[in-house]
Amino acid sequence: MGEDGCVTSAPQRPDGPIPTPRLIATDLDGTLLRDDKSVSLRTVAALAAAEEAGIEVFFVTGRPARWMDVVSDHVHGHGLAICANGAAVVDLHAGRKFVQVRALPRVTAMTVVETLRAAAPGTSFAVELTTGINYEPLYPPFFQDPGAHVATAEKLLQEDADDTSAPVLKLLAHHSELAPDEFLALARSAAGTYASITRSSPTALLEISALGVSKASTLELCCAERGISHTEVVAFGDMPNDVEMLSWAGTSYAMGNAHPAVIAAASGRTVANNEDGVAVVIERILAERAAYQR
Repeated sequence: MGEDGCVTSAPQRPDGPIPTPRLIATDLDGTLLRDDKSVSLRTVAALAAAEEAGIEVFFVTGRPARWMDVVSDHVHGHGLAICANGAAVVDLHAGRKFVQVRALPRVTAMTVVETLRAAAPGTSFAVELTTGINYEPLYPPFFQDPGAHVATAEKLLQEDADDTSAPVLKLLAHHSELAPDEFLALARSAAGTYASITRSSPTALLEISALGVSKASTLELCCAERGISHTEVVAFGDMPNDVEMLSWAGTSYAMGNAHPAVIAAASGRTVANNEDGVAVVIERILAERAAYQR
């Protein structure tokens, strides 16, 4: 669940009629996916119906490419997904092949590590690469990766740091004592001039990308390639890492379980992820389109 009371009544739509979008952009965890990480049959049907109607669907997530199997069967048409908060565009039809990478320079990551160690003693780090994740001994084992290397962040970022090394997609920073939003505000104040810092976890776990890299900026690039303007995009999200995307999209919805910052950024609000809030809106968009075409 998110960090605000759930909306269980009818969605609150933006003022005025909603034009038929050309692209739907949706977050996954806490948004499209239910809390058990499943995609409901209703949502599967809504996504397929949108694509059938000629509306492209982009999954835009903080997840790395290797965790995209949960939705790989539900990507139609282009097969692309935006992963790692905009640091990568992957082709799910081609075995999660990287199509575009917007890497975090290792020297910048080192500066952020040094800065956050000073600003928030007790911070532990993980390094997300195109090849997998490596982490420090004190970093919480949220997801075990049998291929991970365990060492200090400084060593992990220095190892094989040449032109042949795997690109760094994002740096992860965890604190066991600070509140999540407190840690985010502190990190942005201390290191926000070096990198883009956000969060999507209910814990004090920050996600750090190259400066200017976000779900919104990469989605904008993908839309520009298709001649799609922000006014033709409908976006969905629930956590702070969705704020820029929801602010950029012409029409946007905070989930009923969304963080307060997401509710403030979105132009509308739908029901919670466990009630298929994304599907509810897609169904309404398609129904309005069908009624208009009669």
